[in-house]
Amino acid sequence: MKYFILFLCALGTALFAAKPNLVVLLADDHSAADMSVYGANDIPTPHLDRMAAAGMVFEKAFVNSPSCAPSRAALFTGQYPARNGAESNHAKPHADIKRLPAYLKELGYEVVSFGKVSHYAHVTDQGFDRAENFGYHDHKGVAAAAEFLATRKSDKPLALFFGTNWPHVPLPEPENVDPAKVSIQPMHIDTPEFRRYRARYINAVLKMDEEIGAVYEAALKQLGTENTFYLQTSDHGAQLPFGKWNLYDEGTRVPLIVQWQGHVAAGTRTQALVQWIDILPTLVEVGGGTAPQDVDGRSLLPVLEGKSMTHRDAIFTTHSNDGEMNVYPSRSMRTSRWKYILNLHPEYRFTSHIDRSGKEDSLAYIRSWEERAKTDEKAAKIVNRYRQRPAEELYDLDADPFELNNLAAEPQQESQLQSMRQSLEDWMKSTGDTRQSFAKPLLLTDEFTLLGDKAKGKGKKK
Repeated sequence: MKYFILFLCALGTALFAAKPNLVVLLADDHSAADMSVYGANDIPTPHLDRMAAAGMVFEKAFVNSPSCAPSRAALFTGQYPARNGAESNHAKPHADIKRLPAYLKELGYEVVSFGKVSHYAHVTDQGFDRAENFGYHDHKGVAAAAEFLATRKSDKPLALFFGTNWPHVPLPEPENVDPAKVSIQPMHIDTPEFRRYRARYINAVLKMDEEIGAVYEAALKQLGTENTFYLQTSDHGAQLPFGKWNLYDEGTRVPLIVQWQGHVAAGTRTQALVQWIDILPTLVEVGGGTAPQDVDGRSLLPVLEGKSMTHRDAIFTTHSNDGEMNVYPSRSMRTSRWKYILNLHPEYRFTSHIDRSGKEDSLAYIRSWEERAKTDEKAAKIVNRYRQRPAEELYDLDADPFELNNLAAEPQQESQLQSMRQSLEDWMKSTGDTRQSFAKPLLLTDEFTLLGDKAKGKGKKK
């Protein structure tokens, strides 16, 4: 009996060793377009370039919601926001829903978290064996993760989740980023104030690459590449106009890089449409389990192993609000070519922390935009487009990748519009979407004043 027990223990250790380690590296408020991996020559991300060269880059990866809590809740539950209950930012998913760490623990993994992985303290509800440094801009998680890797003694396979707070606000000074040399995207207004802010954001992206790179290098040293699955992504787009809190690609398209030696061909790129809900079943299947059937996500393994060039025909995204700073419920459907956005309340004024929070230093460039709009027709259109949205938006992404030309009113696109309108409606019904507004909105008929100006007595809301 003694030898039989020893045999079983040895067999269990061998089975654990056969499972690949899992390393998930998360950025915070980072658009896919803002890194050298995706062609931004003015934003070098050398550590992520290295990972991309060793693995697969997803060109069309999207989150399920462009704000932190709903996005990360979708990651940990594999379910759309309306199904898991975390629709409003800062909301938690339903307590009875099984989370990703539970699936991995059942497969024998030690599951640990360092930094901002879930929505700050929400991480304590996810079921990690260990969760540390999850406070607001707590950057000690970098060293803590590296030390953990260097001193770990467990024989279990490891699932390590690390999240940096960069490039989330508050942004650092530009340092070595020259505002005069940064690229300005066409949906933004080129003013000196915005160039400086954009330079600060780029510097935050560089810090993101450094922090993720430090944990990546530590994992490479301790875990190697032969039996470790690496995944890097971000929770949504940048906190810039038409990014975070928006269903445009700038808000929902994120980096997704996977490195897995012997399974994922190095230096490859895929056009497969994928979403964050697909990460949970992927990790479960990579870890040797069966992808759960009661989630909305589907495993990416066929794409990763080169067995399929496609994954989804369409992706669906949803946004509700972020407190009262941003109350603008909207839904969207995106195919490889087309984007349809349904703004549930076009009578609401679009606002966000960018222009409503007296604590945000983005007010300086917003004021410069408003001043430019007084004499510049193009600038006036951008400012108006930011604050006032039509009920429906339709974009041909092949011809218009920055989503500047709304085709919803074009007669020749009526068939495309109706088709996507119906598909989105069907999807909303299937997920139990109640179209709820979770906070008091600011209406177009309300007098609008930058909250920072209001705090200084420069204006008031009627």
